[in-house]
Amino acid sequence: MMHSIGLTLAAHPMVEKLQLSVPEIILFVAAVLVMVLGLSPRIQMRQMCGWIAGVALLASAIAALLTPASPNALLPNLVPFGKTLIAVIGVLLVMLSGGAADREYELEVSRGRVFDGIRSTRGEYYAFFLFSLMGLMLCTSADDLIWIFLALELTSLPTYVMVSISTARSKSQEAGVKYFFLGAFGAAMFLYGFALIYGATGSTMLTEIAGSFARDGINPIGMLGLVLAVVGVSFKIAAAPMHFYTPDVYEGAATSVSAFLAFVPKAAGFFVLILLLTTVGWNHGTDGDALPEALHVTLWLMAAATMTIGNVMALLQSNVKRILAYSSIAHSGYMLVGLLAGPSTGAASNGLGAVLFYLMCYGFMNLGAFAVLACLERRPGMEIEDIDDLRGLCRRQPLLGGVMVLCSLSMLGLPPLLGLWGKLYLFTAAISAGE
Repeated sequence: MMHSIGLTLAAHPMVEKLQLSVPEIILFVAAVLVMVLGLSPRIQMRQMCGWIAGVALLASAIAALLTPASPNALLPNLVPFGKTLIAVIGVLLVMLSGGAADREYELEVSRGRVFDGIRSTRGEYYAFFLFSLMGLMLCTSADDLIWIFLALELTSLPTYVMVSISTARSKSQEAGVKYFFLGAFGAAMFLYGFALIYGATGSTMLTEIAGSFARDGINPIGMLGLVLAVVGVSFKIAAAPMHFYTPDVYEGAATSVSAFLAFVPKAAGFFVLILLLTTVGWNHGTDGDALPEALHVTLWLMAAATMTIGNVMALLQSNVKRILAYSSIAHSGYMLVGLLAGPSTGAASNGLGAVLFYLMCYGFMNLGAFAVLACLERRPGMEIEDIDDLRGLCRRQPLLGGVMVLCSLSMLGLPPLLGLWGKLYLFTAAISAGE
């Protein structure tokens, strides 16, 4: 009898969701813990926040590796891959943030200033850091429009605060406010799109929406909802026409936060776009796989505009962070090409697989470039703003200069570096699909 009860519980949908959510639960517990430790007047306790965040992410990565593919999910294998990638990149981002979080205030305290728990933001920074990564993980296992919306907002809302508290400069607060209001506009757009999809199909479950579209076709209201949702989510990936906030926010935020923004919201946006487009499906024709016409044209225009704007505007910049911001925009355009290609049975022509592989490559390349800037800025008297500030870096700091050169060449796609294989996979899939 007990055995049958155990089998019944194991088969229960809520139990299955809890099993899939173990990595997120670990991050939630760690976030609450670092928030409390950040209020401690003892510097040793506050310094533990970064260590706890790193250990929690390592534990989360192990839990994600052991997470089984969800049989009821629209894309079962997305969950273990996505959560493991997020946790690994998260560990590297914690290492990048080490010593940078609340550095100016901690220096004042070390010089004799009385500690004020309200002014100290180290615990808040790492708590919001973990909450945002928790939301990103939830995006990979989302099976409902409401879940997608809440996961996206859990990913985004902490980043608005992280930008604002990342430095004591007024530019950071200005960037945070701008990011918040533009983010609210993007959220309103994709939420309205979700409402139209629900009105057209009568369900918020992704599997039921996919079944409705396959059975009854996509009516005009449903198509309008999908287009609005895609354009709204494009804010998260910094794709045209919702890209314009990116350079100002990257420039205003601390380097470690800019690195965080370059990967986390972008990954969330692409996970959600993959799930939304999978509900529609790709039509198999003589010219390859293609989305419905309205979505195909929307994504094609977005991809072309995003690649063009990102690459052209990067050439006109002199500020290092603005160059990396426009580079981030261009990379979003490349990944949109993979979404246009769609899935395929062939390994070399699988557009969705190419997007996920490129997202992994982009995460490491981009993180390496920002890590060099963060290391340089920790040195006394070093302020990296203009591209001229990097002049002679390979001579002064051969290791940091070499890493920056390798990451830059990889982002360009030069052989035999990682970026080449990511771009090759993307464009091979696009050509195979007739794009």
